[in-house]
Amino acid sequence: MERVLAAGARPSASPNGVKTLSPEGAIKSTGAWDVGSRAGDFVFVAGMRGVDPKTNTLVQGDEARIRQAFLNMKLIAESEGASLRDCVRLVVYVTDMFRFRPLVNKVQEELWGQGPYPPRTIVEVHRLNQDDIAEVEGTFYAPAVTNPIRQ
Repeated sequence: MERVLAAGARPSASPNGVKTLSPEGAIKSTGAWDVGSRAGDFVFVAGMRGVDPKTNTLVQGDEARIRQAFLNMKLIAESEGASLRDCVRLVVYVTDMFRFRPLVNKVQEELWGQGPYPPRTIVEVHRLNQDDIAEVEGTFYAPAVTNPIRQ
């Protein structure tokens, strides 16, 4: 049976239970995308850039901007019960590998501590939205809470 939604309304989950995320304090999407989704025990965070969620503008300074991108990703993961330590895959895009990879490493070491670190792919790209310098996306393991009544 197909559910009929009011004009402009969005379903809360797919027929298979994939739930889109838009936690309090997260950046707002600027197009046809959501900041994250949950599928079973996994949380997928869209590419996050150095946007201050309070002002919706890029933060100033290369290191601060990269840190903000990671913090934006972290907020979404934490909204579903995951920590940075629960990251099972990290993808980083930078517009200049030579300049920004060391800053990504520095910020990652700051946020994760001494490790272990998640598997990471880092890719140099020609350009990012708003001519930003870096974008990070992650996949997190966060076991879904089961309802004890249904067990």
